[in-house]
Amino acid sequence: MAGRLTEDTYAAADARLSEADARVASRYPGEPAGRQPVHTVYVPAHRYGPGLLEDWGAQAGAIFAERGPELGLDEAIASRVRRKLAVEPIEDLRIDFEDGYGHPGDEAEDAMAFECGRTFAGAGKPPFAGIRFKSFEPATRRRGIRTLDAFLSGLLENGDLPPGFVVTLPKVTAVEQVAVAAEILATLEKAYGLAERALRFEVQIETSQSIVDADGMVAVARIIQAAQGRCSGLHYGTYDYSAGLGIAAAYQRMDHPAADFAKELMQVSAAGTGVRLSDGSTNRLPVGDAVLEGWREHLRLVRRSLERGFYQGWDLHPHQLPTRFAATYAFFREGLPSAAARLRDYANEADSGVLDEPATAQALAAFLCRGLDCGALDEAEMPMSRARLDAYARRA
Repeated sequence: MAGRLTEDTYAAADARLSEADARVASRYPGEPAGRQPVHTVYVPAHRYGPGLLEDWGAQAGAIFAERGPELGLDEAIASRVRRKLAVEPIEDLRIDFEDGYGHPGDEAEDAMAFECGRTFAGAGKPPFAGIRFKSFEPATRRRGIRTLDAFLSGLLENGDLPPGFVVTLPKVTAVEQVAVAAEILATLEKAYGLAERALRFEVQIETSQSIVDADGMVAVARIIQAAQGRCSGLHYGTYDYSAGLGIAAAYQRMDHPAADFAKELMQVSAAGTGVRLSDGSTNRLPVGDAVLEGWREHLRLVRRSLERGFYQGWDLHPHQLPTRFAATYAFFREGLPSAAARLRDYANEADSGVLDEPATAQALAAFLCRGLDCGALDEAEMPMSRARLDAYARRA
């Protein structure tokens, strides 16, 4: 039976909300297509070389062969870790010209940036890579821009920008720094003849001002908007953020309540925007007599991040690679039976013991896609084709 409202009422509602509809569609495009790396490896620029991936893989493989059995991993997980370390030990590499590099002087840094760019152009590459340059604070702003320019000069001397290239903007203390970074990248694209928006960047959330600004406003959402569509990720910086809040060094860690507060604001601000999240790092390294202790701590922290929806983190040493992959693979493999069954039941409209909503079906599909992307799961184990999984994962 028809109601009593006329077409004018419907049209008026559409007209009143048209601007809001466009704004929401623009700002919340949803999860981007494609793989997200499970980690970012930071290597100081002066330690970067053409054999870095092989060296890290060899070191990680050797320690895992020697001490890995002490972790008591399921052999199915251990075999996947061994294969990963041999084939793709680093998924995302960041050549660091910031804290890990220091201030050697302009001539030295110019030469290092150019040489790293040229070396990177000819070396074996992980699926994702880039550089971290110095912050846009007054003391380092010009140096950071100059380093990025010099690196691109070496990188593009005889080739094109590689797929998966991203740069990192650290220590943001004002939203305007993000806007200027976006403008600088646009200028560099023109200078080097790159396609529009070919250069994208991550923002490191490692200052209190990048969480709450001077006016008491949540800054993270404003940072994403200020990037003008160029922000691909928000990366939490464990130690700079903790130190900035006055937390004593002994208590600076990824699972501190202050860290959780910051990461929850990151999560709420980035949800639906297409900007991906990364947790931070732990400086308790599995080396020397502390290999097993460091591994167990790393396993715990990586698992904790995954359970909280942070599917990426930082790794600082080759010995952290085995537990990065072990924790990640275990997380997805443990969740596979339930996720596959629930998504299959949802797709088939089966009368099961769980009544899932469309949003939950989307989350189940996204979980399985992530497991496939990182190598934890195999397509033969999926309840449907990858194309159909992707369609469910992107469904609004």
